[in-house]
Amino acid sequence: MSGYTRINLMDMIARLGETATKSVISEFSCPLNLDVENFLRNKSIEFAKQKISQTHLVFASYQEKPVLVGYFTLANKIINTTKKSLSKTLRKRINKFSQYNDIYGGYAIPIPLIAQLGKNYTNGYNEQITGDELLKMACDTVQQAQLLIGGKFVYLECEDKERLVSFYSDNGFVEFGKRQLDRDEEDQFEGKYLLQMLKYF
Repeated sequence: MSGYTRINLMDMIARLGETATKSVISEFSCPLNLDVENFLRNKSIEFAKQKISQTHLVFASYQEKPVLVGYFTLANKIINTTKKSLSKTLRKRINKFSQYNDIYGGYAIPIPLIAQLGKNYTNGYNEQITGDELLKMACDTVQQAQLLIGGKFVYLECEDKERLVSFYSDNGFVEFGKRQLDRDEEDQFEGKYLLQMLKYF
């Protein structure tokens, strides 16, 4: 996508060092979602080192200098879903990439997760990129990986809020399940669960 530069967090550490990288991400602010802010500032580097997930920083030129405008984090997961929660079309597509469990009555699917997605509200840098553009960059990155390893799906989890569900639905995601919050997540979200949404490329 033109106009933006995407940098893998581990590549930045290799180039600049961990101290300088921490300085860059410490300026990230996302008052609309403190979980997104906290993850980048306090967990992203350690998760990347352990290969739990990989974070990608997105920069744009602002007043003739590169500024951090957003980021996204990707991870590998296995999801379980039942036949009832999928449309007939999705069931047919998923069948090629999943294993059906007769006892559970559902599919186990290895699938990339967009674990975090957020814009940087520091100094109004969020105005330099739209949510649609940031989400497209995350999906494009998944597709690049799938050219090497295969796959046709990506998924994410979000709160059951109309503006969030509409945003992801408008970008081609469909709801397929709900996940109850873990105990350590309960103070980060308003509800008791997160919606799971899936996109087929």
